[in-house]
This record gives sequence, structure tokens and C-alpha cells, in this order.
Amino acid sequence: MSKTNNGANLGFENKLWEMADKMRGHMDSGEYKHVALGLIFLKYISDAFQARHDALKAAAKSDYTDPEDRDEYAAANIFWVPKDARWEKIQAEAKQPTIGKIIDDAMAAIEKENPILKGVLPKDYSRPALDKHRLGELVDIIGNVDLQAKKSGVKDPLGRVYEYFLKKFASAEGKGGGEFYTPQCVVQLLVKMIEPYKGRVFDPCCGSGGMFVQSVSSKNTAAVWVTSPSMARNQTRPPGSWRR
Repeated sequence: MSKTNNGANLGFENKLWEMADKMRGHMDSGEYKHVALGLIFLKYISDAFQARHDALKAAAKSDYTDPEDRDEYAAANIFWVPKDARWEKIQAEAKQPTIGKIIDDAMAAIEKENPILKGVLPKDYSRPALDKHRLGELVDIIGNVDLQAKKSGVKDPLGRVYEYFLKKFASAEGKGGGEFYTPQCVVQLLVKMIEPYKGRVFDPCCGSGGMFVQSVSSKNTAAVWVTSPSMARNQTRPPGSWRR
């Protein structure tokens, strides 16, 4: 199994999918996909935060850095994750029947501390219809995944997992013909044709974001991908928010 480029199999996509699929029950795949993708994003930003936290802590004596200084994270374009919302705390509570509320509270806390994420993160993990035992199992599995791809060498592991899940969800919904998910080969061709490597790209029909993921994967682009007129008008986004 190749692990040397951004087209590599990360080795854990199938495992994540199998667990997410177990959670489906009587849930429509269009609903349960948000359960898995929301947790994956939460783990991803927590991993990025923790990596920065560890680096700052290691340099504290020599460079007088403070791992709890928010400005250190803003300077590195990393979301600030409050203590109660960090993955290690969430995973420690994975077996508790209140795990749904714990995740909802974590999502709300992250949105509060990072205004750019306001209204973006899912916050309905505590709903009665969601099996909390299986939710906890999913948390444990995701907790063992390296979304920073330190070992695999993949440039954009979050994008790879996200794209993989979209493909699987589209298949589960019986929408494999492109109604929900545009096949990767088609997206790759379109990206090569439009060459979105600089400037601003306005994509009002962004959908699942596959074009954005492929643009990031295909080249070290400096283009800004915007998905609405308000984003297109906004010239003051913090560096790194939409730029790759």
C-alpha cells in the first residue's frame, strides 16, 4: 500500500466507514454522514492544536513560549480549542451515556472561541435517536487515527477522509451517478482545465467541496475558494481561513 503521495490510501478509511455505517440503524445516510464527518473535523482541529501545544511546551524554557497563549495559535493559523473541547477529554468520556452532550458542548465552545466557525459545526449529538454506545465506539476509533498524517506523508489527510466518506455516502444513498458526488476523475479533469492556482474562485454551487479538495491536492495553490457572494465580498478573512 503506497503512502508516499496525496493519492495514497491512509489505511484507516475503511475502518472508519465500517464504524460509521454501524451507526446508521434507521437513520438516513444523509443524516448520519454528519455524525462521522463532524467528529472527524473535531479530531482534526484538535490534533492540529495539540501538535502546536506540544511544540510550544517543548520550547517554553528556551523561547519563553506559553502553550496556553491564543496568539501563538492565531499566528500559525490554527483554531483555538478550549480545554473542555480537546479530543483527549472527549475520548476519556467516550463510554459515558452523556457523550452526546459532551460533544455538543465541545462544538459550541469551539464555535464561541472561533467566530469564523459560528453556525458551521454540528451540535446534535445528544439527540435521543443517536445510539450513544456506538457513538462512543466511533469516538474511540477516530481517537486512534492520525489525521495529521505524520507517518503516511499524505498532504491533506482531512481532505482525503472527507472525500472518501462522501463517495461512500453517495453510494449508500444510491446516488453513484453524480447526483450527489462528482466522481474524482471528473473533478480532477475540471481542476486541470480551470487551473485555480491563484486569485479568487467563486463557486456558488460548491456542494460537497470536492473541487476545493482536489485544487488543494493537485498543486500548492494560493487561490482563495469562496462559495457565496458574502464570502466573495469579504476581504478581511484571517490568513489560512480559506486559503491553502
